[in-house]
Amino acid sequence: MARRKRGGIPMVIKKWYMPAITIAAFTVILFLWLILCAGKLNTFFILRTVMLITFSFMAMLIDLRKRCIPNRLVFGMFTGWLLLMVPKLLSDIQTGVPILTDSVIGLLIGGGIFLSVYLLSRRGLGGGDVKFMAVAGLYLGFGGTLPAILYGTVLAALSGLILIALKRIKRKDTIPLAPFLFAGIMITVFTT
Repeated sequence: MARRKRGGIPMVIKKWYMPAITIAAFTVILFLWLILCAGKLNTFFILRTVMLITFSFMAMLIDLRKRCIPNRLVFGMFTGWLLLMVPKLLSDIQTGVPILTDSVIGLLIGGGIFLSVYLLSRRGLGGGDVKFMAVAGLYLGFGGTLPAILYGTVLAALSGLILIALKRIKRKDTIPLAPFLFAGIMITVFTT
């Protein structure tokens, strides 16, 4: 049985704070460095990617600490996407409409897959994860949503199996999903 500290969070998760924060901070710094070096990326893409990484990073930290993704964070993430998308549509409708269509498809894929799992697993997946992945689908679009989900869930499953094998958690215990979704999003962003 995992030892528990104040707030009911297992000790094994507490030990993940610093490595997760360090890896995430390093990844964000590396990405910003790549942006500065690669002058061929457009401003819309850069802002969209930085906002996605920032909101995903915050979701990861909150999920590690509180075991939930608050609605305020998801709403802020959606509002940020709107603040990027509306000026894009108003200034350049020919490229804005395909981006909007791609984003809506990403929302439907991310939200649809996670909502299905949420309903079929009898709440084995958190509602915050469903909303977070739906809005992340707006940023990732059709081509990025499925890979991010795949990478994140495979990493979560492998980590869960390792923790069970090490007897750190039991089969019925849960682990926060947002850190793995953050990793999946980062892998997708850097490989596409």
